[in-house]
Amino acid sequence: MSDTLVGRVVAAFGRHLLVRDATGAELRARPFGRAQSAVCGDEVRCRIDAQHDELHVIEVLPRVSALWRATLRGGAEPVVANLTHLLVVLAPLPVPDLFVVDRYLAAATAGGITATLVVNKSDLGIDADLSAELAVYEAAGYRVRSTSAETGAEVAALPALLGAGSIAALVGQSGVGKSSLVQRLVPQAQIAIGELVREEEGRHTTTAARLFELPGGAGLIDSPGVRDFAPAVEALDERSLGFVEVERLAVGCRFNDCRHMREPGCAIRAAAESGALHPRRYQSYRRLRRLREELTAARGPKRTR
Repeated sequence: MSDTLVGRVVAAFGRHLLVRDATGAELRARPFGRAQSAVCGDEVRCRIDAQHDELHVIEVLPRVSALWRATLRGGAEPVVANLTHLLVVLAPLPVPDLFVVDRYLAAATAGGITATLVVNKSDLGIDADLSAELAVYEAAGYRVRSTSAETGAEVAALPALLGAGSIAALVGQSGVGKSSLVQRLVPQAQIAIGELVREEEGRHTTTAARLFELPGGAGLIDSPGVRDFAPAVEALDERSLGFVEVERLAVGCRFNDCRHMREPGCAIRAAAESGALHPRRYQSYRRLRRLREELTAARGPKRTR
């Protein structure tokens, strides 16, 4: 007879997992079978394999929410699961890619996740151009917080954004200082968890998502940095693509199925021309619209039974 337990995935690196059980112990685990997969934040049911001293994940329990990204073939895969907050980190350096920021915000909207912009490295100074862009996000309704992992300024205030039992994930470009923020918040945290395991081919796994516990009972996931990000096609609202300003203004469009690209009587285009919608945000929407169409085409025709 094999025993089972329910735990939470607190680290995921390829098919290598760490699962935290009800006692707080962290145990190494693997998905059972190629069809089974889990990500950081997932609650999973595991079977204890005493013979090989490991856990087999046999079931991923229903997710409350997830951050989904698109694959190159237009499919969808989860990045992290059961989030209540997404902390999108940017910094004066490296130069922010605001189109990536916009796509994370769109994915958060699609997943029903509260999003906040965290501007790290504030000790470097925030120039007028970035300040103006941040003001646009605030006007749209997003919270913006400035921090410095280097000096510690305002870092301790981040947990106050979260509630006990909530889970937040830090996402953003490589080099913005996400892991440095975690080290400030959880000094005892071990960030380089990829060294815990080796892939079957003998290569070290160097990127992973890791869930840490914060004072006050919240959880914080540190995720690998990215160069680009595309939200999953299926998750996006057809009309707004997760852009909150577009969702508010779209009621004024002549046609209910307006794509806000070239259609006549489009309230979104009119707002961009008048300045009521920031032109860069509209450009970002258009880029995501075109990318969505490309990814949809990559998926091919839907199969019918």
